[in-house]
Amino acid sequence: MNSRLNNQLSFIKEIDKLKSIDRMSLLINSSRRENTAEHSWHFALMVSILAEHAESDSLNLAKTIRMALIHDIVEIDAGDTYCYDEQGYEDKSEREITAAKRIFGLLPDDQGKEIWQLWEEFEEGKTEEAKFARAIDRLNPFMLNYYSGGKTWRDNKIKKSQVLGRMGEIEHYTPKL
Repeated sequence: MNSRLNNQLSFIKEIDKLKSIDRMSLLINSSRRENTAEHSWHFALMVSILAEHAESDSLNLAKTIRMALIHDIVEIDAGDTYCYDEQGYEDKSEREITAAKRIFGLLPDDQGKEIWQLWEEFEEGKTEEAKFARAIDRLNPFMLNYYSGGKTWRDNKIKKSQVLGRMGEIEHYTPKL
């Protein structure tokens, strides 16, 4: 088999593991926790639907959707760090960089580098695409919690001030939302 195709198929097989990474947020119907693959899909669709509310008229929608789809691939190795888990954040960056090197390294060099750059751009949050993506990434679990009656917040004793603090990025980057 073609080496390039083999690498691409290995990556595709590997990212199927995202379906097994549970997140803290419940589905809106509260029947179960969502997984990372579902989050990434929902997030990408939200980017597409809500793009008209971006601050920049020149937002590259395709690039932003790609960021949404790849931003949590590192959770295959690093796990999902709950956004209110202060201890989990202490080594989150290190865990995710190690994961990114291994997982993106499965791809052919040019694609691995491109995915790495998109992931890094999202993490840095400096471009218009990354700012909008990061805002929507915060809006997504907020909506799940809100529409499921705040069960995850209550179960984890999350205070209103903590939630509002996390939502500041949305207000800062996309005041329209």
